[in-house]
Amino acid sequence: MAITTSLSGKTAIITGSNSGIGLGVARELARAGADVVLNSFSDRAEDHALAAALAAEFRVRARYIRADMSNPADCRGLIAQAGACDILINNAGIQHVAPIPVFPVEKWDAIIAINLSSAFHTTAAALPMMRAAGWGRVINIASAHGLTASPFKSAYVAAKHGIVGLTKVTALETAEEPITANAICPGYVLTPLVEAQIPDQMKTHGMDRDTVVREVMLARQPSRDFATVEQMGGTAVFLCSDAAAQITGTTISVDGGWTAL
Repeated sequence: MAITTSLSGKTAIITGSNSGIGLGVARELARAGADVVLNSFSDRAEDHALAAALAAEFRVRARYIRADMSNPADCRGLIAQAGACDILINNAGIQHVAPIPVFPVEKWDAIIAINLSSAFHTTAAALPMMRAAGWGRVINIASAHGLTASPFKSAYVAAKHGIVGLTKVTALETAEEPITANAICPGYVLTPLVEAQIPDQMKTHGMDRDTVVREVMLARQPSRDFATVEQMGGTAVFLCSDAAAQITGTTISVDGGWTAL
C-alpha cells in the first residue's frame, strides 16, 4: 500500500487555534489538504480573517467557530456545528503557577476544565462522526508535563497527565477501528506568547536574549533550542498519515530531550 500524507477531503477541528501551537497545527493540516475549523473563545473579525487567509493560501475550506472550552455544551456544540470531524486536535489550554496551599480554586477548576475536560467532551462528540466516516484521528496536545512534573504547576501537570491517560483510553476503545488516538508532548515551543516573555526575562536576569533563552527559559530542555509551531504541525500531519496507522495510544515527545533526563 502506498504511503500518503494527503489529507484532501478530511475535516480537521483544532481547539484553541487562533494563535500559537493551534494555529501552527491548523496551517500544516491545511497545507496537507485538510479542510480546517479554527476555534477560540473570542469572536472577532480577525479570528474569521485567519480562517479566510488559510482558505485562500492553501485552497481548502476553512472556518472559525467560537466556542468556550470551559463549557461542556460549547465543546460538544463545536463538533456539532462543524458538521464533520475526521481529525480532532485538542489543543486549548491555559496555565497558572502557584504553590498548592495557595493555588486559587477557581484557577484549578478552569485549568482542569479547559486543558482536560474539554478534550473528553469534544472526543465524545467526534467519535461517532469518525465511526460513520470509517476513519479518524484524535491528537491531543499534551506537554512534557504530561510525562514529568515541575513545582507550582499542580493543575497544569494534573491536566496534562490526565490528557495522556484519556488518549490511552480513547485508543483502546477504537483499537479495532481505523481510528487512532495519540498525544503530542511538546517542551518549550516558540509561540508569540513565549516570545513576548523574553524581554521581561532579559531585564529580570540582566542577560542578553540568547543567554536568557538558553540558560533560563530552556534550562530544562537539553537541546537549548525552542521547538517550532511548524514542527508541532508536521508531527500532527504525520500522525494523520497512512504511515502512522498503527501508532495509537502513545505519546510523541517534541521536547529537545527534556523527558530523556
